[in-house]
Amino acid sequence: MDRKTDQLHMYFLPMMAPGHMIPLVDIARQFARHGAKITIITTPLNASTFSKAIQRDRELGSDISIRTTEFPCKEAGLPDGCENIASTTSTEMYLKFIMGLSLFQQPFEQFLEEDHPDCLVAAPQFSWAVDVAAKLGIPRIFFNGTGFFPLCALHSLMEHTPHLKVESETEEFIIPGLPDTIKMSRQQLPDHLKYETESIITEIVRNIMRAEMTSYGAIVNSFYELEPYYVKHWELEGRKAWHIGPVSLYNKDNEDKAQRGHGTSFCEHQCLDWLNTKEPKSVIYICFGSMSVFSSAQLLEIAMALEASDQQFVWATQDTINEQTWLPEGFEEKLKGRGLIIKGWVPQVLILDHEAIGGFVTHCGWNSLLEGVTAGVPMVTWPLSAEQFFNEKLPTEILKIGVPVGAQAWSYRTDSTVPINRENIQRAITKLMVGQEAEEMRSRAAALGNLAKMAVEKGGSSDNSLGSLLEELRKRKSSSN
Repeated sequence: MDRKTDQLHMYFLPMMAPGHMIPLVDIARQFARHGAKITIITTPLNASTFSKAIQRDRELGSDISIRTTEFPCKEAGLPDGCENIASTTSTEMYLKFIMGLSLFQQPFEQFLEEDHPDCLVAAPQFSWAVDVAAKLGIPRIFFNGTGFFPLCALHSLMEHTPHLKVESETEEFIIPGLPDTIKMSRQQLPDHLKYETESIITEIVRNIMRAEMTSYGAIVNSFYELEPYYVKHWELEGRKAWHIGPVSLYNKDNEDKAQRGHGTSFCEHQCLDWLNTKEPKSVIYICFGSMSVFSSAQLLEIAMALEASDQQFVWATQDTINEQTWLPEGFEEKLKGRGLIIKGWVPQVLILDHEAIGGFVTHCGWNSLLEGVTAGVPMVTWPLSAEQFFNEKLPTEILKIGVPVGAQAWSYRTDSTVPINRENIQRAITKLMVGQEAEEMRSRAAALGNLAKMAVEKGGSSDNSLGSLLEELRKRKSSSN
């Protein structure tokens, strides 16, 4: 049989959100490097953020391509150009965006019927993809952008509902059935999980979980050594999963690292040149991802905490923030040489990998958390929304490489919550960077970073897991021919 008819053809349908798209594109590229034919389906605006990387891969021999279809902005009630969740500015817009994903089904089905791929890897937000794949008789694998621990915690919470048995928002409950004793409170959960009330969001979440449970299995951006008991726990529930991360490590050269998830890098040289002047492990990096919205009052508390901490820092802020509304007069001049504030997108993997970085203040998005682990860097944890309050428990309570800043309340928009004061922020930063406990955390983090790198090397746990999935899919293809 010739290579073209024998070659495994995989379709990838990433969710249009930075935290989903970046890792799933990394995964698609890695499967192409292992000989699979890859087609990524997205919209024109989203394609522009990774098309250069795909072109480089094609020039190196990978059989990988992008097919685009317009996002139905008008039909979904969204403004033109709103093709990514990062472009939504309210809960109403977010819901319209999620509901608009159903309008993707018809053009996507047309692509599938034209190409007849052997497998579909899709975000669970495209809940209709299960039925589409079943109609074609191909496996549908889901990727939702998080790890085994938060997946296990969320499913246990949904099954046992311990949060409905407490008297108040602040009373703690234990999530039952997990390998570790994990305590949370109701205020750390999104509204659609807090109560037994029906809403558009609860219906969306139910459809997503149904899509997960009826899929062929899951691809997870994690590695066995990071959360072994939760890999086993997930599989003991009868669910198939393949741990193939950390996927950020698939980017070997600095150009890929710098442009990962973005067409251009605005500050790469400025930031790295500045870090090159610093001692090893002497700088703390602060970044809250691409979706966070802080009040001016909270930003001021962070600035004052950084000044009082006496630590050197790189702080990445949103490019939409007007610094004149919150930054103390003369702040940047006063801390010149000690601190660097960057507005807009940053090459996070390159920054975290730099030897000068000794700590990371993070919102606990799974990608950021895993990138911190991969770089061998301990963390100050500051969860905001999504599944981040679950994620926080992994570095702080299980791995012992994190210091919580004290965030307690889940919120879509963090500018609506009571600010965490400068004293608590400074205390967490100092605990992370100074003293014997800081050294011990740094040592544990460095060991995990080494294990992460070994996992994706030839014969490592993630490399073997990826290989086993490819072998299973190829056998399935062969038996159906």
